[in-house]
Amino acid sequence: MEQTFDRRSVLRAGAATAGVVLGATALPTTSATADEPVFAHGVASGDPLPDAVLLWTRVTPTPDATPGSGVGPTVDVTWEVAADPAFAAVVASGAQTTGPGRDHTVKADATGLNPATTYYYRFRLDGAVSATGTTRTAPALTAAVARLRFGVVSCSNVPAGHFAAYRYLAERGDLDAVLHLGDYIYEYAGDFNDSVVRPHDPPREILTLADYRRRHAQYKSDEHLKRLHATVPFIATWDDHEVANDAWSGGAENHQPDTEGDYAARKAVAHQAYFEWMPVRNEADRIYRRLRFGLLAELSMLDLRSYRSRQVGIGDGGTDDPNRTLTGAEQMAWLENGLITSGAQWKLVGNSVMVAPLQLPPLSPELLGPLAELLGLPEEGISLNPDQWDGYAVDRRRLLATLANHGVRDTVFLTGDIHSSWANDVPRDAGLYPLLSKSVATEFVCTSVTSDNFDEILGVPPRTTSIVLETAVQALNRHIKYCELDSHGASVLEVTPAGTQMDWYYLANKADPASTLTWGRSFRTRAGTQRVQSVGTPIAP
Repeated sequence: MEQTFDRRSVLRAGAATAGVVLGATALPTTSATADEPVFAHGVASGDPLPDAVLLWTRVTPTPDATPGSGVGPTVDVTWEVAADPAFAAVVASGAQTTGPGRDHTVKADATGLNPATTYYYRFRLDGAVSATGTTRTAPALTAAVARLRFGVVSCSNVPAGHFAAYRYLAERGDLDAVLHLGDYIYEYAGDFNDSVVRPHDPPREILTLADYRRRHAQYKSDEHLKRLHATVPFIATWDDHEVANDAWSGGAENHQPDTEGDYAARKAVAHQAYFEWMPVRNEADRIYRRLRFGLLAELSMLDLRSYRSRQVGIGDGGTDDPNRTLTGAEQMAWLENGLITSGAQWKLVGNSVMVAPLQLPPLSPELLGPLAELLGLPEEGISLNPDQWDGYAVDRRRLLATLANHGVRDTVFLTGDIHSSWANDVPRDAGLYPLLSKSVATEFVCTSVTSDNFDEILGVPPRTTSIVLETAVQALNRHIKYCELDSHGASVLEVTPAGTQMDWYYLANKADPASTLTWGRSFRTRAGTQRVQSVGTPIAP
């Protein structure tokens, strides 16, 4: 049977249910000889290790060698890394051949670097020199790290607005890296509501390799995003829109095989363009990976699209089917083993869809599971969004049982996808929380950079209908401590031995490229507690 589920219908259903239930510092420098036409898409770095970091750029060696064109000469691009912005002390250098076969992108692994060190890098093609980027390596594996700070973002849609949230993170000057939790690009022709602040390129839904390359190029041309990439390394994973809306292993809601061809072919070219244009470490098509930051933190970045079973509908008891999976068996085993054996205090999980239950109301599978099965309902309650972990209850129960049974503490899920802000306890059994089932992890969900949220999709004034829904969600789900559905922006996560804190910063106007951001809320997880608590002040830059 053809699925009609998508997140826009979830948002509308949520609103209906609510009615029933009731200051800049260090900025990236630019080389005086930087050649913008040759290096039009800027520079970037990513996936820092204690002794290495990925460096990225894209060159336009001839005017006709535009992104996705498939034409232009093969050229040799050199790169260099220095300890100072004047490049008086070059510590690593190399060259890479690129051409139309990889869309003239360059991705070099600069090795032999020192841990926890700020470096400067640039590229050269003949007489042209790129802008200078700034990056930073991870601490040594056994280092006692006092503090880490990460920008946390997701869901940046060009037609929906400007990327002032990226500018804010670039201007802070205190970040070790930026975690991008998915939907870095969007495949749509326009916005969710067909409103267009800025048109997409190409001006249609993207399907081919050339299309995906052009779309990545457009995003990398955004001045705010270029600035952030040139300032701090990214650690990114994909969600669905890097391919198509509500993607699963064999298809997507936004893919029609009868008119758009084979989904596997579309997925393959989308992934190819992503690996060409993003500074991520991958093994063939595998993007889930783990990065270590001394003894303080280990970060597991997940892929929750490539291996998942097809989504079920709202209220479908299929969420309890043990044959369905979100992670796939291999990735789940990898995640569990990493959490159990980690030598770091904080286990951070880069997670593209929300793990905490969002049920109406949450039920206990232990107590009410047989009754739910008799009624044909999900054992844990009716979920508003079975695209997230709610729709794959067996995988979630297995993961949370692993945390509980092995005494894994200080696990924090960092999540994007749903264009809203959340701070959650993650109980093993939400129906028995908090008296009979304690929290085994916590979760911070960042809002969207620009992608439409509840008030925009529903066409209602901000802070009206959404407030009703927020109140209802928290009343029914006691483990959800913060829910804000209307604002866009960026978050900052601080990690110390004493705790982790997430600050949410919200845009005044996403249609304004010069929009300011103001602090919204902060929540903290204290070491050893597995609970989130409201904090009255943000982290000082």
